[in-house]
Amino acid sequence: MKTSSPLKTLALIGALAAIGACSTGASGTAGEGADTTSDSGADGSLANDVDTDQDIGALDGAASADAVEDDSGRAAEAPYDAKLKLPATLFDYANQAIPAHFKTETMGMHGQTSLVADDNTPAHNPITNAGATLGRVLFYDKNLSQNRTVACASCHKPELGFSDDRVLSKGFDGGETARHSMGLTQARYYRGKRFFWDQRAATLEDQVLMPFQDPVEMGMTLASLEARAKAAKYYPALFEAAFGDPEITTERMALALAQFVRSLVSTGSKYDEGRAQVTSRSEDFPNFTAEENLGKKLFVMPPPMGGKRCFACHGGEGFVTMTATTNGLDADPSKDPGFGAVTGQSSDMGTFKAPSLRNVALRAPYMHDGRFKDLAAVIDHYSGGIQPNPNLAPPLFISNGQATQLTMTATEKKALVAFLHTLTDLKMTQDPRFSDPFGG
Repeated sequence: MKTSSPLKTLALIGALAAIGACSTGASGTAGEGADTTSDSGADGSLANDVDTDQDIGALDGAASADAVEDDSGRAAEAPYDAKLKLPATLFDYANQAIPAHFKTETMGMHGQTSLVADDNTPAHNPITNAGATLGRVLFYDKNLSQNRTVACASCHKPELGFSDDRVLSKGFDGGETARHSMGLTQARYYRGKRFFWDQRAATLEDQVLMPFQDPVEMGMTLASLEARAKAAKYYPALFEAAFGDPEITTERMALALAQFVRSLVSTGSKYDEGRAQVTSRSEDFPNFTAEENLGKKLFVMPPPMGGKRCFACHGGEGFVTMTATTNGLDADPSKDPGFGAVTGQSSDMGTFKAPSLRNVALRAPYMHDGRFKDLAAVIDHYSGGIQPNPNLAPPLFISNGQATQLTMTATEKKALVAFLHTLTDLKMTQDPRFSDPFGG
């Protein structure tokens, strides 16, 4: 992927300003927050005479001209414009500050590595400021669904940990998705690299285009998606800034969307603040209550040291699973075969990828089918509700035909819930970099 030069970024801002002036006759001034991070990269330099936060268009989603026929004789998409607000200096996505504890692993058990070692960013698609900016617009653009009613963000809301509070999300025509919306925080650090609950997408770049093509979710084809984007007046300048020329393709859309999703990294939770004050996460955190420290001990320590070994599945500083697994929701793995339906392997039947536990307290209901309404119900499951699925992984081994339960007292259950709340990062979920550029 090409990195934009300062001239390309200037061209982007100038083109956006020209579009806004043409559509509205006047420039807008609505800001995205004075405390936004300045871009230290090459694609963030701006001329002093460029206005910040330019309003782009004012047609409020209405097509600006009648449809015409394309070269194949089909009805082409009509030119389209909408209000779009971007900062004059691009947000910094490429140089996000990574805490020291992301770069080391203090526990060193069950194959855990430093979080940065599990980064699934491919060499051909590094995060750039212009690329992630384009991805942000694509992520929130309802114009890219069949009837212009939903976007990626409709099912992955920032205030809900980039998930949804519905058991099953609603698609463009009111239909329901097959599974619960997965949270996107720390998607960059899934070692297994595959995406969706059933891991049917081999990479994030593959995954991001699939919801557009789903007949329930967004109802588009790749051809119609590309045509819809080409008809939108605000995209050529964005694509030029990101890729060096204004050509709009679904392949480039996938690259930009993947960059934006990988930029959704949580580093500012109460947990992170405490972790920065100690040398190992096994120590008590000085900013935690006694209950929160008890919950952390139960989570990160093995049974001989008073823990429940939750970290065996939700490992490291990202609290990310390393591969698809089963947590004993159902004894019969054929109820929903998950990854097994993708591979055809009996050892994968009933196994699923799990999202990072960061921002988990914002993401109720829980599991791939949304069966648990709150964290208390989740902890109850692990305490005494694990079913003897034949593919249970450690530490949930089957013994004498029964699953191993992580039996907990009421005090321990409450402490674990308290600890999981320390993983909430409102600084991230409210960050202007990840907000709706259409002002929704």
